[in-house]
Amino acid sequence: MKSIRYLFRIGNGPSSSHTIGPYRICRYIKAHYPKAIHVCVTLYGSFALTGRGHGTDKTITETLKPLTSKIIFDYKSKVDHPNTMKCDIHMEDGSVETLMAVSPGGGSIRLNGEKSAPEPEIYPEKNFSEIKEVCKQNNWDLVEFVRQREGDEIFDYLDTVYDTMMEEIDRGLMTSGLLPGKLHVPRRAKDFLVSKYSDESETGNSFRLMLAYAFAAAEENAAGGVVVTAPTCGSCGVLPSVLKFYKSKYKKSRKDVINTLAVAGIIGNCIKYNASLSGAEAGCQAEIGSACSMAAAAYAYMKQLDIHGIECAAEVAMEHSLGLTCDPVGGYVIIPCIERNGMAAIRAVAAGRLAEYANVSSSVSFDDVVQTMYRTGKDMKKAYRETGKGGLAEELKKSKK
Repeated sequence: MKSIRYLFRIGNGPSSSHTIGPYRICRYIKAHYPKAIHVCVTLYGSFALTGRGHGTDKTITETLKPLTSKIIFDYKSKVDHPNTMKCDIHMEDGSVETLMAVSPGGGSIRLNGEKSAPEPEIYPEKNFSEIKEVCKQNNWDLVEFVRQREGDEIFDYLDTVYDTMMEEIDRGLMTSGLLPGKLHVPRRAKDFLVSKYSDESETGNSFRLMLAYAFAAAEENAAGGVVVTAPTCGSCGVLPSVLKFYKSKYKKSRKDVINTLAVAGIIGNCIKYNASLSGAEAGCQAEIGSACSMAAAAYAYMKQLDIHGIECAAEVAMEHSLGLTCDPVGGYVIIPCIERNGMAAIRAVAAGRLAEYANVSSSVSFDDVVQTMYRTGKDMKKAYRETGKGGLAEELKKSKK
């Protein structure tokens, strides 16, 4: 597995696969083809079907400047990965070089048939079972495991990640108005800050504030603001919401929260390595489900559960996200994406509490449920994997005719 630095990427929304990935691909072209004058980009699969709503075309055009560019949306050709783009790079001497690129999710990219992103592998462990065994042999907790594999410098990076997460929430809570695009959806994060009920329970207050934080981050992402992939842009509000609320509730130090990010990162890394983080490849269970697992593990760590309790929390969160479809209305990361961030934050805490009370899913390992998620995603009809052609996207399209 690679560094969790590559799981928590910082960049502009609304989509890690559809904007951050193409941004990085275009930056690569400019850096490695200095004599290029024009680039013709063909978008396939989910890129073609939802690229306009996600802003993929705008990202490509803006990033390639001052090079001229042309974008072709190919809705019919079959490709191995749904987030594929072909870049025909026209050179000064009239020659053309072709770069095939894939954006598999979370801001990662693969070029010219690479099986994985080019970043180095620094974790010899391949799954959570192997991580547990190493921790047992060395008497490490998950934070020490990360330290041993990545060094102290990773915690400096996570410090920046944490600041960025809190900034995206703060900006979202201060901003009103309509989100970009044709759906005319108003920002609602502010609405959750003030209770409408004089007799609101402690649980109701907790949920309301977590919703406020999750909506704030997700709305910032939908507006193209700077966010952290946690593990994707579309699911960027889940983990920060849980961190912000429970840091205050349990009076955790900054160091505690940075350590918590390391634990969440290991969970996300296991999913990324063994399955997928891409809604176009495995449905929203790969995005929101993964974020929910990471946040549940974070909650479990904050509550000082051991490694088995952390695994149980992450497993329960993913198990009850199985089958979640990716059906963005109009191709925008707005409906149902923003609400799903809020609901997943609440579900993450419920999963953590379930693990805290009972360890009820100890018969199902986290690795088992990750593999189940991936197989479930592969079995989904293509219409339910970030194409904008099924589920809510199709139903709302019909209702407006």
